[in-house]
Amino acid sequence: MNPEVVKRYSTPVPRYTSYPTAPHFSDGVGHDEYADWLAELPERARLSLYLHIPFCDTLCWYCGCSTKAVRRYEPVASYLASLTSEIASISGRVPRTHEVKHIHWGGGSPNVLAPEHILALAEATRTHFNVNNDVEFAVEIDPRGLSGDRITAFARAGASRVSIGVQDFDPKVQAAINREQSFEATKRAIQAFHEQGIAAINIDLVYGLPHQTRDSVEETMEKVLALAPSRIALFGYAHLPSRLPHQRLIDEKALPNVVERFAQSNRLAHILGAAGYVRIGLDHFARADDPLATGSVNRNFQGYTTDASDALIGLGASAIGRLPKGYAQNAVPFADYQRRINENGLATVRGTALTQDDRMRAFVIERLMCDLAFPASELRRRFGDSAAPILEEAEALIEADQDRLIAPDGESFRITDRGRPFVRTIASCFDAYLGTRPARHSSGV
Repeated sequence: MNPEVVKRYSTPVPRYTSYPTAPHFSDGVGHDEYADWLAELPERARLSLYLHIPFCDTLCWYCGCSTKAVRRYEPVASYLASLTSEIASISGRVPRTHEVKHIHWGGGSPNVLAPEHILALAEATRTHFNVNNDVEFAVEIDPRGLSGDRITAFARAGASRVSIGVQDFDPKVQAAINREQSFEATKRAIQAFHEQGIAAINIDLVYGLPHQTRDSVEETMEKVLALAPSRIALFGYAHLPSRLPHQRLIDEKALPNVVERFAQSNRLAHILGAAGYVRIGLDHFARADDPLATGSVNRNFQGYTTDASDALIGLGASAIGRLPKGYAQNAVPFADYQRRINENGLATVRGTALTQDDRMRAFVIERLMCDLAFPASELRRRFGDSAAPILEEAEALIEADQDRLIAPDGESFRITDRGRPFVRTIASCFDAYLGTRPARHSSGV
């Protein structure tokens, strides 16, 4: 592809794991509004629970997550007491008819928890919520130094899917991002989970890191394919040192430019396609027998998912929940989060109440990100005449496309293979908030 085209469509845009995106949340949503939204959930709502564990053994310099490195376990144990209190508080606001279909533990590194606390946290969730017997329970794992007793604890807790952070196996790249992780340690962790009956393994990779080249990322991918994961995610590194001070430790001169980033992503996608993985949306790949490749796909804060729940309840510091009425985010600082939980059982400090226009645009952006198609007919069916302005925007986009990124189909369109790497940029055309207030986003590729 022409490098000028790559540069043109690589301007910073959101990742669209929500709409409106988090920079547009405000303090107009607090614990009172969140409590009301919980009470107004449909009678038999399907729930998804996200539990945030904001601790790691060491801080990786590329990381954009809300987490901190800890040397003592006491802060972790104290935090877990507050998290368990929040679980009890939230469960008391929703009836047992609300069934939990998905659970996701993220961070940070959930495997920083002691084995007994892994079991206790899982038990607290099942005690306070109506958890479906077939719940998908996914856990994010850092395999470095992962002990066998923790692996056993996750299996006993009911984990059914494990997401292994790899990022890159090149020692030079690992040194540049402060994450040394051998292939052998990663392989041992995956084998140990398999032995415990957890067959669904995801692997996360990152391109655009310092010192990466097309050849080096290909070498990493060859090793990853030898591990035969169920899913592989290819994330573009978001270098935002003004927002994330630890990223200032990364040598910016070693970062690949936007054209090289595009080439790395493109090469990896071709390798995965040749290996039989099905491409999902922008950056996820799944084996042909994985549910992500065989069923409907949605998008939330964990990326691409089969989760079709009516509400996502975020638990823990910084966690974000998505309810039919809007988004609600907990306090980020641990001390503030714990104080709020102790005072009233909820820690909501910001969010946004959804308007009709928000719902329409959220639907369009999610379907573009997941299906690579503008859902004109379904948009009109769901929203009637209110959808007219967005349909007009789609028509204008079709007329303006000079680079064959989309293929028109009446008032609808689909994103072409040429346009797929730029789906975030295309989706941003329907973002009514973009540019209305200061926000720092990552490159569009």
